[in-house]
Amino acid sequence: MNLSPLPLLMLEPQVRAALLEDLGRAGDLTTDAIVPAAAWAETALVARQPGVVAGLDAAALAFRLVDPAIEIAIERPDGSRLVPGDRIAIIAGPARGMLTAERVALNFLGHLSGVATATATLVEAVQGHKARICCTRKTLPGLRALQKYAVRAGGGVNHRFGLDDAVLIKDNHIAAAGGVAASIRAARAGVGHLVKIEVEVDSLDQLDEALREGPDAVLLDNMGPDMLAEAVRRIAGRAIAEASGRITPATAPAIAAAGVDLISAGWLTHSAQVLDIGLDWRRLRWDRSREARPTAA
Repeated sequence: MNLSPLPLLMLEPQVRAALLEDLGRAGDLTTDAIVPAAAWAETALVARQPGVVAGLDAAALAFRLVDPAIEIAIERPDGSRLVPGDRIAIIAGPARGMLTAERVALNFLGHLSGVATATATLVEAVQGHKARICCTRKTLPGLRALQKYAVRAGGGVNHRFGLDDAVLIKDNHIAAAGGVAASIRAARAGVGHLVKIEVEVDSLDQLDEALREGPDAVLLDNMGPDMLAEAVRRIAGRAIAEASGRITPATAPAIAAAGVDLISAGWLTHSAQVLDIGLDWRRLRWDRSREARPTAA
């Protein structure tokens, strides 16, 4: 998988905000009271259940922002398949910083791995068909770039990132414009020549009206497999065919078999179940007299 990492500049505001929220006004009272400042530890990030890992850079950044002396050796990079017991990374450094950053690091890692795992489940469900799995704008506030990255880590592709990078005409836009054709014409007149235009339709009549205006893509909303197959036949390659609406791993194969190009699902980002990943302790010293890097032993 050719998965390009997100620049740390994009990750840092979210990770820093999460740490500040956790540290509050007085810092980590528990760790500072119990763990000596000189204590050194080595821990491992370990998968508790099967899935696909994503978010390691965000997790690593959480540790390093708390204490730059913490080092991380990644053994299974983002996009890797996991089985229970798989060791994802080894972390070594000051024990205080490790404990303080633990929850924030695991929050990012577990959530983003959950998104990647959910995506991979749908990708597997449509194997053998041309349909690709994509996300939507139904992301958690502040986490869009990270969640869309996790979708890519799971083998999916991204829909538009915001309101400003493509036109997607939905039912309320159509109602406000006075019809499918009118909305497409208005959109084409109002945006630049490089901006793609997609229109949502929920009937074959609306589809025919849309196709006469030549959109770049058509969102076929809440159509059953038979109607989708007919819609694909009518589109005949003139536009990208995207299916959406109550997509599950059980329904995805039949939808993909209808011949659509894309299957989009909002739950991949807004409702993905967290992947259970733990931080297991391996070694602990109460002083730093012999500094060590993460070891695989």
